[in-house]
Amino acid sequence: MNNPQLQNQSSQKQATNVVLSAQRLGKTFDDGRNQVEVLKGLDFSIHEGEFVSIIGASGSGKSTLLHILGGLDLPTSGEIILKGHAMNRLNETKRGNLRNQYLGFVYQFHHLLPEFDAIENVSMPLLLRENSTVEQAQQRATDLLTKVGLKHRLTHKPGELSGGERQRVALARALVTSPAVVLADEPTGNLDRRTALDIMDLLKDLRSELNMAMLIVTHDDQLAHSADRILHMQDGLWVNP
Repeated sequence: MNNPQLQNQSSQKQATNVVLSAQRLGKTFDDGRNQVEVLKGLDFSIHEGEFVSIIGASGSGKSTLLHILGGLDLPTSGEIILKGHAMNRLNETKRGNLRNQYLGFVYQFHHLLPEFDAIENVSMPLLLRENSTVEQAQQRATDLLTKVGLKHRLTHKPGELSGGERQRVALARALVTSPAVVLADEPTGNLDRRTALDIMDLLKDLRSELNMAMLIVTHDDQLAHSADRILHMQDGLWVNP
């Protein structure tokens, strides 16, 4: 069985608290004629405050793994534990509540809602919580947008922002709920090099400041090698580089 804990160990001291883990994780897609096994019994864990990157060729299963770890898709086999909860055993509503409480997501494309301004886009995850008011959510959004350097863009809509600014809004949205883990799928893949470097620095600074775990799928070697631990994936398995 593949065990990433035995590979690419960081020289840095890791935290002892596991916030997200998977055991014997498998995923098979069925198109009606063929079955394609994308994940093949993976084990995985990430600790509080740890930064882990996953690299591998296109089609190796990286994004599928990220979606399953985030509860956006269900595994065919195995189990996912998020902050002590067996996420894959929950119904869709409870899984969504758990995501909102503990996870933040950043994608290659920002997925901002074009009709809403920056504050409104960032506020939305908090507004899904019953105990959050509009005023509280917008204040939290304002604080985070200021932190990512967009104090002067609070009321601008996505169409009025540059690519790098839109990705900063998306990053603020991922952090607005103070997640235990941020899952990022090619967060710099759609940006020019200079903007990508700025986003990379911002991710590292915020991760350190907020003590959140961060799992990033990336083809960017510089971003990957800034992580505490690098995992290499090939054909749905962990492999030695």
